[in-house]
Amino acid sequence: MRKTGIAVGLLMLAMGAAHAQKITGAGASFPLPIYSKWFSEYSAGHPGVEVNYQSIGSGGGIVQVTQGKVDFGASDMPMTDAQLSASSIKLLHIPTVMGAVVPVFNVPGVTSLKFSGDLLADIYLNKITNWNDPRIAKDNPGVSLPDKKIIVVHRSDGSGTSFIFTDYLSKVSHDWNDGPGKGSSPNWPTGVGGKGNEGVAGLVRQMEGSIGYVELLYALQNKITFGEVKNADGNWVRASIEGVTAAAATAKIPADYRVSITNAPGANSYPISSFTYLLIPVKTQDAAKKKVLVDLLSWIVKSGEGEASGLSYAPLPQNVADQVLKTVYSLQ
Repeated sequence: MRKTGIAVGLLMLAMGAAHAQKITGAGASFPLPIYSKWFSEYSAGHPGVEVNYQSIGSGGGIVQVTQGKVDFGASDMPMTDAQLSASSIKLLHIPTVMGAVVPVFNVPGVTSLKFSGDLLADIYLNKITNWNDPRIAKDNPGVSLPDKKIIVVHRSDGSGTSFIFTDYLSKVSHDWNDGPGKGSSPNWPTGVGGKGNEGVAGLVRQMEGSIGYVELLYALQNKITFGEVKNADGNWVRASIEGVTAAAATAKIPADYRVSITNAPGANSYPISSFTYLLIPVKTQDAAKKKVLVDLLSWIVKSGEGEASGLSYAPLPQNVADQVLKTVYSLQ
């Protein structure tokens, strides 16, 4: 009897192992907080399924998924036509949530600042190098600005957050557009680099006089002060879920979802907003793994979106969510 029980137990373990699925992904740090929550919850609700996600930056995620090293990639920047054509693996962009990139700063005695787009560009172009510069003072009347050198912090890795930030700078500053331009790894004129949103947040916290850019939740979690930004309508806007939602409201969403919503029109639009994407192979040889991926993606759209605002991300607009669900089901 005991031997029979052991045999049955071993058989059940073998059956469980046969049905176990490990899904791997890598890429953007921008959505890491919400992805960590989603993937943990999904795995908990689906015994035998493990979703492992590594935050290595959008550039790394694109490389990993195009080389077939992971089951899905993640990026805050849409892949270019050239990147898609060069990939031997056909990929779909699946938008998951929207978020905000905020200018964070560590200036002694200063708890509130406003930044216009051209001001941010000129700080990162090394044209404005001191916190008491007249141009900063002009946008911030009544603020006591110290005579202190500005330490610029940027990403050291290929970053979708950098792409969003520089995409915005390219739209509001001719000098930036004609110089470093937009990209995941631009040729930064000045500054020190930190790896991931985590690295930039950590450097800004440590260094007095510093300025950087991170996804909103990283600023909130690390209790780093962040500034208001002037939007396309000339209004000063503090990053919020409502501001990101407003930025997406006027966007025309193409069939492949590759769209920029930085510097969007609208009185309440937050100007450094973006979708973030999962990069999903159209064809997967492992049928069981493909089934899990489709189920995971549909779960995100139908259940996960409701948790986005709790982590300071904006959920997909309903019309976009409905379209994304059709795209996900087309993978079956």
